[in-house]
Amino acid sequence: MAATTSAHRLRAGRSHRSGTGIVLAALAVLAVAGCNSSDEADETSSPHRQTSKSPSAQPSGQPSVSAADGRDVGACADSNCEIAVSEPVTFRFKGPAGPATLSVTEVGPNKVEYTVRSGNNQSKGGATGPGQGCITVLRSNGGSNSCGGLGDATRPSPQPHAVVIQAATGEDGTALVHIVSD
Repeated sequence: MAATTSAHRLRAGRSHRSGTGIVLAALAVLAVAGCNSSDEADETSSPHRQTSKSPSAQPSGQPSVSAADGRDVGACADSNCEIAVSEPVTFRFKGPAGPATLSVTEVGPNKVEYTVRSGNNQSKGGATGPGQGCITVLRSNGGSNSCGGLGDATRPSPQPHAVVIQAATGEDGTALVHIVSD
């Protein structure tokens, strides 16, 4: 009987230790979950902790992406600029065959549409989705247009005797527009 009692106590001890481990693991999970939820609550309730990824972190009508020339469409007149666009806008710039215009016709979360006019030529571009955009290349004798994934939307490379326009979508409804000439 002594062997049976010892075996029973040994099993009971293991069961108690196993139960303690489960309780401790559950407490650890709850503690971590509690910490995360309080951090998230602090970020949304405290204006000092908001990040630029949050649309509410920006005043209404202000883009959350940073652009070298901000929202100044006048900076594009010389065909070299980087601007943030959060609403439809039309502006002129120097094209390879004379004056040209870029009309951003629609901007929204992960969406941008535009029309480029240069001489008698017209090109339209539009993209929808995260990391998407279009590139239009204007030359004195015409141009080309391509839309799709742009990745990190870095500044496009200049091309000889051409103006390159790139418009990239933004998740908060702000498109990033680059115009580059040689």
